[in-house]
Amino acid sequence: MILNTGARTDTVQYFSDWLLKRFEEGFVYVRNPLFPNNVTRYELSPDKIDAVLFCSKNYAPILPRIREITDKYRTYFYYTVTAYGKDIEPGVPETEESIQTLIKLSSIVGRERIAWRYDPVLLTDKYTMEIHFNTFEKMAKKLAPYIDRCIFSFVEVYKKLKTNMPELREITDADKETLAKGLGETANRYGIHLQTCGTNGDYSKYGIHSSGCATLDILGKANGCEFRELKHKGMRQGCHCIESRDIGEYDTCLNGCRYCYANRSHKKALENYKYHDPSSPIIIGNLNDGDAIKVGSQKSFLKNECVQRSLFDDD
Repeated sequence: MILNTGARTDTVQYFSDWLLKRFEEGFVYVRNPLFPNNVTRYELSPDKIDAVLFCSKNYAPILPRIREITDKYRTYFYYTVTAYGKDIEPGVPETEESIQTLIKLSSIVGRERIAWRYDPVLLTDKYTMEIHFNTFEKMAKKLAPYIDRCIFSFVEVYKKLKTNMPELREITDADKETLAKGLGETANRYGIHLQTCGTNGDYSKYGIHSSGCATLDILGKANGCEFRELKHKGMRQGCHCIESRDIGEYDTCLNGCRYCYANRSHKKALENYKYHDPSSPIIIGNLNDGDAIKVGSQKSFLKNECVQRSLFDDD
């Protein structure tokens, strides 16, 4: 099973102690987003987890103890660093601070396990194409030696986003071509493997690879192991990632990003966060008497010979 820690909330930034406690105790409970009384238990022992995926905008809280996980599990880290300021990402560290934290993370886990996420790409009167090109250039120059690849996506304009960001400009197909060309040229100049996320658009003529940011091929190369050849179902339209199990919960991230899909509102996230108990086996609150608990399926994607070897065997 592939364990995902950061698709529903920024677990690393706001729930690091809880996350480390779950790995220490060896199990976790997860509420079903649609049916909250349905709870799934997953075992977190290394023999039950093929790889652990992290996605965060601030790894500083977990850096001092990250080896408690990386020494025992196969891992891959997605680090989001964008062009935006506090007006759009109020809870996210300043860009230079994020870059320095990414460099520290890379020194611990290795560049082959880190993907820089420059997404979502959106346009306003303040954040123009020129701003994106200039910012991406500066970041790419600094981050190229410390990352495995860079992943970007174009913002998905859903109903809530139109309310949260009325200043948002529509990104036309022509805009996407211009942005892809500019980002692709910069990535090629610094030797960065650039790819899209959650889109079926073909920008290969700009040196940009297709979607699929969490594939078994990427995870296998990063961790020196082999996975079986399986179909990648993805999590939404245009996604070509391998299926994973997320242990977070929606409406709990305190970053306050105005383009966020995982929170109904920042106010709701603040309210839910009050019920977080670092010692609880579930990320928000505790188990209730009316909860129906089931044991989750945890099939391995690893090839048989990889399952039989210990994680860090030299042979």
